[in-house]
Amino acid sequence: MATPAFEELAETFDFLDDWEDRYRHVIELGKAFPPMDEAFKVPATKVQGCASQVWLQPVISEGRFDFQGDSDAMIVKGLIAVLHALYAGLPVAEVAKVDAPAELGRLGLNEHLSSQRSNGLRAMVERIRKVAAEAA
Repeated sequence: MATPAFEELAETFDFLDDWEDRYRHVIELGKAFPPMDEAFKVPATKVQGCASQVWLQPVISEGRFDFQGDSDAMIVKGLIAVLHALYAGLPVAEVAKVDAPAELGRLGLNEHLSSQRSNGLRAMVERIRKVAAEAA
């Protein structure tokens, strides 16, 4: 149950044969992801459980979920961009139905991220699900 943007991302990852190419692509996604307004980089938007600094600011409009995000680490900002492709535009009630580990597994990231990065990714997913549940 992925968004069209995530399906497109998954297709791109299918063409990238090795992990280094995928890693570089995630970094490029991070570089291309819009910067977050500094005013939103506050303790309330900071995601706990990440080795890097990560901020997620939800944007709920007309019952649809979206968010801004940023990190001080480019690979993590790329992972934020991946999560944005996975969740942005979904009705808030649908966010909880996304099987994030399975969808992210399609990209082949799970086996190559450090345990700290994996924990941070899980923390970001949990924050997204919590915010969407509160908005539903």
